[in-house]
Amino acid sequence: MDTQSRLESLELIVQQIGEAVLATTETVERLSERIDGLANQVQQQGYQIFALGDAVQTMTEVHTESLQRLDRVADALERLMQAIEDSEGNGR
Repeated sequence: MDTQSRLESLELIVQQIGEAVLATTETVERLSERIDGLANQVQQQGYQIFALGDAVQTMTEVHTESLQRLDRVADALERLMQAIEDSEGNGR
């Protein structure tokens, strides 16, 4: 192989390497964009999970308060029933 042929072969190889590098760079950029998109989605889901947890905690607190109020209402109804029964017994 003469010098000219070797130079042409080397130029071809360098050109192919350059094209491969460009293609790889483009692929890496696209992957990077996709990873950024996924990272944003994960972050948004994290915020949503936090908000959901906060809402569940608030609901739990409200439920606990409601149960306490129902207990007081039940106690008041029992006292009322006892008072009615006592008044019926005294009225006879």
